[in-house]
Amino acid sequence: MRLGIDIDGTVTCPSSLIPHINRAFNSQLTLNDIKEYDLTKALPEIDPGTFSKWFESTEAEIYEASPMNDEADAVLKQLQPSHELIYISARGTEHHHLTKEWFHRHDIHFDQIILTGSHNKLKAVTDNQIDLFLEDKHDNAVDIHEDTGIPVLLFDAPYNRQPHPEGVIRIHSWHEAKFYIQQFEKKLSSQR
Repeated sequence: MRLGIDIDGTVTCPSSLIPHINRAFNSQLTLNDIKEYDLTKALPEIDPGTFSKWFESTEAEIYEASPMNDEADAVLKQLQPSHELIYISARGTEHHHLTKEWFHRHDIHFDQIILTGSHNKLKAVTDNQIDLFLEDKHDNAVDIHEDTGIPVLLFDAPYNRQPHPEGVIRIHSWHEAKFYIQQFEKKLSSQR
């Protein structure tokens, strides 16, 4: 099975950005304060342009320092022998080398790393014939499912709790992701 996997907030901890934001803007945000994917909504006193410039100047440092999401490494190592792991991220292509280095440093196998430079991952999902996708951004999860018909596992976070169609399945852990992947595999093999 070909698994499409987002990186930030999925393989990495969804709160990875928060310590950097708190340091830079002298704030005390927690993950629960982030109710929308647009982080500037949690910092109304900060001009969005200022935040954007800060993020661009700090992006590489944030990616390099991002901690692994709980259980991601163990589950990905269990999935790797029998699945093709294709990481599809909105990161810009200029971060390809440091992204690969992060995977090597954390000893996480990848078959491909595709950096789209935008949140629109549909072309990469279609071109790579992904069977199931793992994501944390609500809009991406819904778009991928509705445009391709494949199931999408949506990692629960305070910023993605909007309603979603049936083919988008909200999960709370990597072990739960593994369970759904195994269920989908059984369904696929019974249809062959």
